[in-house]
Amino acid sequence: MSSSIRILLIADTHLGFDLPFRPRVQRRRRGPDFFDNYERALQPALERKVDLVIHGGDVFFRSRIPMALVEMAMKPLIRVADNGVPVYIVPGNHERSRIPLQLWSTHPMIHIFDRPRTFLCTVGDTSIALSGFPFTRRIRDVFWELTEQTGYREVNTDLHFLCMHQIVEGAQVGRINYTFRSGPDIIRGKDIPGAFKAILAGHIHRGQILTHDIQNLPLAAPVIYPGSIERTSFAERNEEKGYVIVQFDNSAALGNQYEISFVPLPTRPMVKLTLEAEGWSAGDVERWLRARFSELHQDSVVQIQPLGSVSDQVLQSLSAPYLRSLAPSSMNVSMAFAYHRRRRLKV
Repeated sequence: MSSSIRILLIADTHLGFDLPFRPRVQRRRRGPDFFDNYERALQPALERKVDLVIHGGDVFFRSRIPMALVEMAMKPLIRVADNGVPVYIVPGNHERSRIPLQLWSTHPMIHIFDRPRTFLCTVGDTSIALSGFPFTRRIRDVFWELTEQTGYREVNTDLHFLCMHQIVEGAQVGRINYTFRSGPDIIRGKDIPGAFKAILAGHIHRGQILTHDIQNLPLAAPVIYPGSIERTSFAERNEEKGYVIVQFDNSAALGNQYEISFVPLPTRPMVKLTLEAEGWSAGDVERWLRARFSELHQDSVVQIQPLGSVSDQVLQSLSAPYLRSLAPSSMNVSMAFAYHRRRRLKV
């Protein structure tokens, strides 16, 4: 084995998010942001700067999607595959562990882990095995069985990776760094097999690398999460988004060393505004909103959360058309009612 191997790892693209094909309201949508970053993340593959692409799951934002969205998502991957770079896809929970196969499976360079299986490929004089399986609920009790079903023990290659869309203990999410510790949907660190150079994973939206379990014992192989390519909720508003390039070379294959480069992607500012409007009139609220909007970046994604006792008159004034009339058309604005109403109004 003489040449280095570069793997582009992308995950949780959630294509179709806020992208209705027949919108009832004409406003700026966030859906194009996701597709723009999807294209940016695949650019190194189009430029032949990587040897293979792995999508760690949740290609789409939900399981039931129009075929037009499938075709939109396919086009960049087909360009990558036509360029001679193989693509491997793990079905995630948003696909309900299935990818629409009518078109995806026809290209010889696009491979889907539609069941526990192992794909083989060669880059230069380096043999590579990619084992994986689709997203599985209650994974803790079946992880060993599913991994065995991939047939990973039956192959002998220079590099071997496990691809999946699951949670491994120690992964962190959210503004308070919530840590996954134990549960039926969480893989124990001690169960990670030592046969793999790395675990290439999706499902966790914050990019991170796990090297130790909850007891701070070293994992048999690092677990690499690239995170999502865009912010899907305000819980992620301070997180940098991007994708990962993983590089292995001669010494890496022999010593389980690797080089990981996180490549950031552009994201629009996400801002949460707290509206304490007790005793305010509708006019007071309008002046406050205009002032806050004027202070923000024109492309901001804004969530307004009224707190305390708000009059019915003010609540009725906070309609979607009204907010659109106040905010720049380049903004996205939503209302999150904390106490008065358990609903969210998107603008």
